[in-house]
Amino acid sequence: MIPKEFDYAAPQTLAEALALLAQHGADAKILAGGHSLVPLMKLRLAEPGLLVDLGRIATLRGVGAPTGSHLAIGAMTTYQDVLASETLGRANGLLAECVGQVGDAQVRNRGTVGGSLAHADPAADLPAVILALDAELEAARHGGGTRRIPAGAFFTGLLSTALDPGEILTQIWVPAQGERTGSAYVKLRNKASHYAVVGVAAVVTLDAQGQIARAAIGVTGAAAQPFRAAGAETALQGGNPQNGAIAHAAGLVAQQEVEWMADLSGSADYRRHMAEVLARRALRLAAQRAAGLS
Repeated sequence: MIPKEFDYAAPQTLAEALALLAQHGADAKILAGGHSLVPLMKLRLAEPGLLVDLGRIATLRGVGAPTGSHLAIGAMTTYQDVLASETLGRANGLLAECVGQVGDAQVRNRGTVGGSLAHADPAADLPAVILALDAELEAARHGGGTRRIPAGAFFTGLLSTALDPGEILTQIWVPAQGERTGSAYVKLRNKASHYAVVGVAAVVTLDAQGQIARAAIGVTGAAAQPFRAAGAETALQGGNPQNGAIAHAAGLVAQQEVEWMADLSGSADYRRHMAEVLARRALRLAAQRAAGLS
């Protein structure tokens, strides 16, 4: 199908983009990589009167130098730029492991980190990682001023986030990985789209005795919005990664009180089962990496 006729603007600065959104209100849509919005426009499920293309705003791209214990990733940074960043690879390899599983080469060279997060597709890969990392997402508004939204409060429902109308996601702040900390992202992918039928991100920190001091588990693809498996995380604290603690915690992931999604890719029961299987794999791999065994 052919999209409805629309106007197009390619501002050079963030201030110009915010002014356009303020001027046109709900009639304007932001264009990042375009992989989600353009197909919706072709199906006429989205009919913006104005597209505001962020592609020419240089300040929204790239991985910044670490600031304290965190580093900032520009919202218009492509997946391929994340993969190519030595700074990010040294500070936190989980993001690179995740985006390396996104789509194909064409998607990774065009798709953007911020575009994916702001769209909040329930089968996207990045939300699980952002949740497990306790990242913060920075948004700018017209007239000046920014705010940081904790990842745990960012995703509010199906294709829904905490971004206010007229706000633009500008940066994602992720922590550098500390000592004796390992992480992993594993997923069951849809063979056609490469989206996650279920995806699990795990971050595990071991204490000096090799016990689990802290664990974080983010799950995507399984429900209408990504979630943290809080009960499983609590159960892991103080546990020995070699004595069944991980298998027990993975079982608790499957007991998470969420509305498990069902569609042509899998039933709710299938997704619940795969969440347990993938959580066990991700946690074991993260623990091995934390111990320097992988």
